[in-house]
Amino acid sequence: MQSIVNSSWSTGPLSYTGFMQKVMLVQILVGIFLYVNCLMIFTFLKKVMFREDTRYILFAQTLFVDSAFMVFTDMMLIGNYFQYYIHMIPCIFICSAISILSICSPLTLVAMCLERYVAICMPLRHAEISNSRTRYFGFIIIWGVSTMPPVFFIIAHISVIPSGALFSPVICSMEIMLQKEWQAQSRAAILQLLFIFMSFIIFFTYIKIMIAARTVSLGKKKSTSKSLRTVVLHAVQLFLCVVQFLIPYIEMTFWKADVMVFINVRYSNFIVFIIAPRCLSPLIYGVRDEKFSIILRHYACWGFDHSKCCPLKRK
Repeated sequence: MQSIVNSSWSTGPLSYTGFMQKVMLVQILVGIFLYVNCLMIFTFLKKVMFREDTRYILFAQTLFVDSAFMVFTDMMLIGNYFQYYIHMIPCIFICSAISILSICSPLTLVAMCLERYVAICMPLRHAEISNSRTRYFGFIIIWGVSTMPPVFFIIAHISVIPSGALFSPVICSMEIMLQKEWQAQSRAAILQLLFIFMSFIIFFTYIKIMIAARTVSLGKKKSTSKSLRTVVLHAVQLFLCVVQFLIPYIEMTFWKADVMVFINVRYSNFIVFIIAPRCLSPLIYGVRDEKFSIILRHYACWGFDHSKCCPLKRK
C-alpha cells in the first residue's frame, strides 16, 4: 500500500492541517457516541425491569456491539492515517472482530423487529415466547451466524498467504483479508445472502404489523404505529449497515486511482456508513422509549432532579 499520510502531507501545510482536523473531528464524534452508549448501558444495568425484558436486552446488545465495532474501526482508521505497522496475526484478529460485529449488529436489529412482531401480532403469547430460554437460544443463533463467515474468511486467508507472512508487519485494513479475487467474491456472496435473509424478515414483520394496525382497537393504535415506525427505522439502519459491507470494494477502486481521493472516500464512508447508522439505535430505543428515556435523563443529570435539569415535555 502506498504511504497515504506521506502523500497527503507532501501537498503542504494546509493539507496537513485539514488532515488533522478530519482526524480530530472523527475522534470527537466517536467520543460523543461512546459516551451516550455507555450512559445507556449504565442505565440498562441499573434497572432490573430492563434486564428482564427481551426488548431492552436486545437493545443493550446493540449498544455493546456498536460500541465495540466503533472502537475497532476507529483504531484501524487511525492506524491507516498514520501508517502504523502491526504484525499480521493481531491484524487478522482485529479484522475478524470487525467482521463479526458488523454482522452481529444487523442480525440483532432483525431480532428486535421479530420481538416487536410477536408483541403486536401475538400479544397473548408474547410472555410465553419471549422468555429467558428463547433469549439464550436467540443469542446463540445471532453470535453463531455472525462468527461463521469470519472464520471462513480467516481459513481462506491463511490458505493463500505465503509461509512466514503471518509474522510480517502490515498496515492493518480490511483489504488484507481480500488477497485473491475468489475471496472477495465469496465474501460478497455470503453477505448478499445474509442481506436478502434479513431484508425478508424485516419486510415480513412490517407487513404483519401494518395488517395488525388496521384491526386493533383505538387504544392500541398508538403502540402499533410506534412499532411500525421502529421497524422502518431498523430497515434504514439495516440498509446503511449493509452498505458498509461494500465499503472495502468501493475504497479499493479509488485507492488504485488516486491516494488523496481514497483518503477522502474512506473518511466520508466512516462518517456516513459507520457512525451515522449507529447513532440511530440510541434514538430508536433510548430517546423515543418513554420509560427508558425518563431514567436515562435522571442518570444524565448525575442523579439530580431531572424535572429541573432535563425537563420532560408535558402532554
